[in-house]
Formats: sequence, structure tokens, C-alpha cells
Amino acid sequence: MKQIDLNADLAEGFPFDEALLKLITSANIACGLHAGGAIEMRNAVKWAKENNVRIGAHPGFPDRENFGRKNMPLKDADLTAYLHYQLGALQAICDAQQAELIYVKPHGALYNEASNDPHLAQVIIHAVREFNPALKLMGLSGSLMLRLAEEAGLATISEVFADRHYQPNGMLVPRTQPNAMVGSDEEAIMQVCQMLNGTVTAVDGSTVSVKAESVCLHGDNVHALQFARQIRDALQQQKIRVTA
Repeated sequence: MKQIDLNADLAEGFPFDEALLKLITSANIACGLHAGGAIEMRNAVKWAKENNVRIGAHPGFPDRENFGRKNMPLKDADLTAYLHYQLGALQAICDAQQAELIYVKPHGALYNEASNDPHLAQVIIHAVREFNPALKLMGLSGSLMLRLAEEAGLATISEVFADRHYQPNGMLVPRTQPNAMVGSDEEAIMQVCQMLNGTVTAVDGSTVSVKAESVCLHGDNVHALQFARQIRDALQQQKIRVTA
């Protein structure tokens, strides 16, 4: 039987976290610098544990003004410090609740830039290995960051996106472009089903190979819960098991 993980970004200040954690299987918990804070992190960990949802850290650039979606040219040592600061904060909250931190998924611009910037990717990989080499690294399927992480000995999770369009090189269409987002829930579900078979159709009509181990469902919009339910139902109808 095919299986797939459903993940969502949480603890970013949106009102859907507790309900989403009843529908997803992995939680990317923001660590307080691009959004959210200690209370949001604590609640997300609590609800994730209650629902047997895998817990991941979602560290980003220290840029609340732009929600972490603008690249910041930081010194390597400074970025490493920001990453350790965020991972340490979430680890402490997990320890207090006897919950396990399993993986790291960079947020926003940090995620996108590291997908094809070898130097930035190496800084992230080194920071994760320094903090805890047992943590997995979640990243864009087919990205340079995941390849370098595997070469460095980190376990990885290949992620695909339900509601984002793809470029012919396998990268996501930037949010600054009008065709970045998938237009409807129906199209997004069709895209997920295609990706589970190993390909996605890029914006120019070409076919791109992908490895779908986890599907990202964004939780920062008003119909996030409705879409999460729809995609779970669609996967179950196709006898696809939803599990971390």
C-alpha cells in the first residue's frame, strides 16, 4: 500500500493549529523568530503530542516584518547562532512535555535559497549536525540541499507542495509571480495524486520527476482545514495511507 505524510507549518499565529493537528501527520513548528513565540510553540507541541503527530522544527530568518520570506545575507556564524537558538528553544519545550523532536524544515526564504545555494545549504546542514545529528532534514524534493545533506550523513525527508506550482527545473515558482499558487483545491488534489506517482507538471507543461515522501499543506489561509479534509478523503479513496 502506498503511503504519504501530510505536514503543515504551525505556531505562526494563525487560528487553525489545534484543528489542523487532527488532520496532519507532521508538524513544522515555528521557533519564534519569523513568527509565533513561546506560547504558540508550547501549544503546538502539546496538541501534536496528543494527536501522535511527528514534531519538526521550522526555523527561519529573524525577520518578523516580512514573515521570513525575504532573503537575509547573514554571516555564517550569525545564521548558525540563529538556527541553534531556534532549535534549542523548541527542544526545551519538547523536553518539558516529554515530546520528541524528529526533524528540521527551514522556513520561507531560508528554505527556498538553500534549495539551490550550496553554501547556504552547507551552513544549515552543519548547524543541524552540530545541534543533533540524529535530526532529519526536510526539504524540497530533488533539491541540492537534500543531496548535500545525505552526503553529509543526515537522514532526509523529500517534500512536495500541494498548492504551489513548479518550474521546469523542479524549483517552486516564486511567490512574487502571479502563477505561484495552484488555483483550486481540485487542481491541488490532482497535483498531489500525480506527485505520488513520481512526477509533477511544470508551468510550461513539461514533466518533472519528484520524490514525494511528505506533502506540505499550508495552514496560513482561511480554508486550510477544508483542504486538509479534502485531501485526506481523496487519498483514502485511492487506498493511500496517511502516516508520518
